[in-house]
Amino acid sequence: MYAYEALPVAEWFRRNRELAGFHNPTRALYQTIRELTENSLDATETYGILPTILLRVNVEDEQKGWVSVYAEDNGIGIPGNEIPNVFGRVFYSSKYRIKQHRGVFGLGLKMVVLYAQSTTNKPVLVRSATLKSDKIFEYQIMIDTNSNSPIILDKREYPNKYRWHGTAVKVYLEGNWLASKKRIEDYLRRTAIIAPYAEIIFKGPDLELWLKRRTTKLPPAPKEGLPHPRSVDVDTLKQMIQESRGLTLQEFLMENFDAVGEGTAKAFLEWAGFNPNMKVRALTPEELVRLVEKMKQYEGWRRPRSDWLSPAGAELLEIGAKAILGAEAVFAVTRKPESYGGHPFIVEAAVAWGGQIPPGDRPVLLRYANKIPLLYDEGADVARKVVDEFNWQNYKVKFPAPLAVIIHVCSTKIPYASAGKEAIAEVPEIEKEMRLALRDAAKKLRLYLSRKEKEMEMLNRYITLAKYIDEVAYNLALVTRIDKESIAGNLHKLIEKKIGLTVDELVKHTLSMSSTQQEMAEAAPQ
Repeated sequence: MYAYEALPVAEWFRRNRELAGFHNPTRALYQTIRELTENSLDATETYGILPTILLRVNVEDEQKGWVSVYAEDNGIGIPGNEIPNVFGRVFYSSKYRIKQHRGVFGLGLKMVVLYAQSTTNKPVLVRSATLKSDKIFEYQIMIDTNSNSPIILDKREYPNKYRWHGTAVKVYLEGNWLASKKRIEDYLRRTAIIAPYAEIIFKGPDLELWLKRRTTKLPPAPKEGLPHPRSVDVDTLKQMIQESRGLTLQEFLMENFDAVGEGTAKAFLEWAGFNPNMKVRALTPEELVRLVEKMKQYEGWRRPRSDWLSPAGAELLEIGAKAILGAEAVFAVTRKPESYGGHPFIVEAAVAWGGQIPPGDRPVLLRYANKIPLLYDEGADVARKVVDEFNWQNYKVKFPAPLAVIIHVCSTKIPYASAGKEAIAEVPEIEKEMRLALRDAAKKLRLYLSRKEKEMEMLNRYITLAKYIDEVAYNLALVTRIDKESIAGNLHKLIEKKIGLTVDELVKHTLSMSSTQQEMAEAAPQ
């Protein structure tokens, strides 16, 4: 006889923690830094606050492999009575809305707590204060995995004398600092590229980073919206109908879906063969299935709205890439909104050239989803496929070349290729937009490289002509009795007029080009 039992949701995630990226001590420490950083960014930039984030990792017990992670931000904070549920109840979150978020359902934060208590049996320490709060709330919390509820070990309140606001979290977990150090550094630097308006300070056992704020411009905050008719399934529709309050089918569509007015709803229902005045709760199971099928097939819906999304924007991408990659030039584009399966998405791409980017046999690829750097599973990502198949020769790029490519996808639902959420799946609509975005950015790079080549040619012409100036000026001075230096100066001006640029301008524009060419020559196979 088999024994059957229901497995509580918190216990299920504790047992299957690798699904959320907590595979081992190395990956778990990286994932903890990532989850805490992304929660801090969502708690600041979304509300118009320039993020200041402090992160600290300490080795607490080298023999046991225990480390502590501390994260503090200047965000909107968490109300005192909500802190236990936010940190101690799986699937309790402020993210159950149709708009772009870095995380999904706040699950990552709970996984940090679950992993920490399952490896060290220590609670998470949380301190938080909301905007203009006169109190600071501090908790020590664990999760009861059987009841999926918080266990409050300690609770304190302090007067908020200096009107601090934000959230500070400290957890103890089993983690491998030395093995995760490089990934953590890469993650933070790549975060600074996509969020150059953030100040991130990190202190580790043998690593300190101060990623300064490069701009005070914030991207537009995403708005909340209703689901698109093509994005729902049968179960979702059932839940929506339960809250329909006796609406007719036409009223139900107009009230619960984005961009569905009276005319659109009526036209769809007539096309699909449904009575607009039928009570939505009177639909049979078979009719529900047919309604969902027809909603996905109908071509008359408006495109999903893009104000649910918050792209980084070409300006911020260029600022971040220049600052962190040390690139000579960066060209970024933000495509117009598109949709797949009723989910709106925007693709952004940037190409960074020269400077401190080392020449390589293929472009360095930096991938982002909803402003989250993706560091693992690059080979499974559609962006890698797009970049590798791109015909770079058409854009004057010859490898080895000092080239980096940034691709960012923002959407209300990112189609990840696996449960680890580190690679974007091959969705045709998204793949097409990636190719178009990369093409648009590469066109700008081609113009830049063409101009640099022309400037180099002009400098070579100047050098060729200028090497005769001294001798010609000497002989003319003998014949005309005019000062040699005066003649030489006029000859220099004559050459500059012929070329169309002063020598100072030529040198300024071509120095970086010549240094880049030298780096490429040194990197080329002998």
